Amino acid sequence: MDKTARAVLITGCSSGIGEHVALALKERGYRVFATARRGECVARLKGQGLEALRLDLDDSASIQSAAREVLARTGGHLYAVFNNGAYGQPGAVEDLSRQALRAQLETNVLGWLELTNALIPAMRRQGEGRIIQNSSVLGLVGLRLRGAYVCSKFALEGLSDVLRQELHGSGIHVVLIEPGPIRSRFRANAFLAYRRFIRPRQSPWRRTYERSEQRLSDPGREAPFTLGPEAVLKAVVRALEARRPRARYRVTFPTHLFVTLKWLLPTRALDFVLRAVSRAENR
Repeated sequence: MDKTARAVLITGCSSGIGEHVALALKERGYRVFATARRGECVARLKGQGLEALRLDLDDSASIQSAAREVLARTGGHLYAVFNNGAYGQPGAVEDLSRQALRAQLETNVLGWLELTNALIPAMRRQGEGRIIQNSSVLGLVGLRLRGAYVCSKFALEGLSDVLRQELHGSGIHVVLIEPGPIRSRFRANAFLAYRRFIRPRQSPWRRTYERSEQRLSDPGREAPFTLGPEAVLKAVVRALEARRPRARYRVTFPTHLFVTLKWLLPTRALDFVLRAVSRAENR
């Protein structure tokens, strides 16, 4: 297939990484199917010249409908899916309800799994494809007050590793992108999830939550070494266009740092460093 004919499906295009990657790949010559959960976001994406459709990762009917629509429009040929739509559920593990963790996994893991599995048969038939998973540095190490998100990304890393082995020889490559802090609406969406599920006044973490609320509600405050979404775009392009893409593309200095520390340090020493990072964030 010529690159200009290659179709790419992207989830989570309402803002941030998804929107930036969708527009950039369109400019690069790909046929981009940009998806979002809300109808107004779909309309805006269409206004930007993208083929856009609704896809709610929490809704199986929506996932299956979007997959069928994309395959119908492309004659059953889809080169790649970039699983990007996700959110972060803040909160200490002891404050997470079953409902909160289930909601996190539904969006960040199970929705991606269902969509990917709906697309793999078409990729197998054409003998090629790329499954690109937007993971996180928090799929490699855990930080306090992010247990639900860490759980989802560790699960994604494991599923992707197994899927990569299972698809060996099919022409389909599974690629993990592991960014650290990227400029997006992630923090604002995390604050909404925090307010939905966490009851700070009833928690032994109440004072820490008070400081976290200031950080989450401040749109102008960025974590150190934050990069723009173009950093992820570079990794996505490599994953799409390399003849033999890497299993992992690590993005931002924190990701490279923590990978090195995890390899060098014993667990308790790494825990000490990660606790220090968490405390620094909430000052």
